[in-house]
Amino acid sequence: MFYMKKIPLNNPFAAPVFHLETTGSTMLDARNLASLNEPHGSVVVADVQEAGRGRIANRPWKSEKGKNLLFTILLRYPGIAAIPPALTLRTGLALALAIEDFAPTLQGRLQVKWPNDVMIPLPKAGAFGKTAGILTEGDGANVYIGVGVNVGQTEFPADIRGKAGSIALALGKTRGGEASALPPDSRFRLLEAFLQRLYAELEGSAQTGHDWRERLEERLYMKGRKVRFIAGAADSGRVVEGVLCGIGLWGELLIQGQQGTEAFVTGELRSLD
Repeated sequence: MFYMKKIPLNNPFAAPVFHLETTGSTMLDARNLASLNEPHGSVVVADVQEAGRGRIANRPWKSEKGKNLLFTILLRYPGIAAIPPALTLRTGLALALAIEDFAPTLQGRLQVKWPNDVMIPLPKAGAFGKTAGILTEGDGANVYIGVGVNVGQTEFPADIRGKAGSIALALGKTRGGEASALPPDSRFRLLEAFLQRLYAELEGSAQTGHDWRERLEERLYMKGRKVRFIAGAADSGRVVEGVLCGIGLWGELLIQGQQGTEAFVTGELRSLD
């Protein structure tokens, strides 16, 4: 593991935030933090990852050094039964809200794509691109949530150009000009906003009585639209076509098709529009 240093960020989990200039993977770093008995809510953030991973093995997370937010948060629970349901989706909801806190001109415009992406408006009218991806892994009662957010990056590799978005690009559109330059500390201000939102979502939602499903479905990407769903592993299994109608109690994707409403826990979601 590369050298970590603590940075003075506001973390409502009352846990440390560590920074690395370069690392292989913040997910692996977070597992090291767990082995060192760091507490619930500890975070490791890096300027660049040399082996960043996405949910699907052959789709690595590509990021320009120093432009984006790359981190993993360690969550500890007394047992597997205590882990909150739909944790990845609720993390996506918290992240979407945090981006809107960070960039108020984007209020109400971020969407959460099942199961683990956050979508942001692209310069092309009516189009959305992926601005963030979430990878959740478990180790007994420990959970590691890896997050990558395109913050200041404005150019993307050819294979994802037109599919990826960033906060800077979205702000450039809303201000009627070219992509906006963001201050150097933007990534860390966004991380603080995210930690506040995630803490409220996981530690405070039971007290406020807010229904996470209702709040999530208000910004669920492609809800009410015709979709094609590849059940099971990506690009394999049976194909289901229907209308995306919502989210189940445990985060399942609900699709209304010819056989009625079906619930799915794994698969690849695509648009039919």
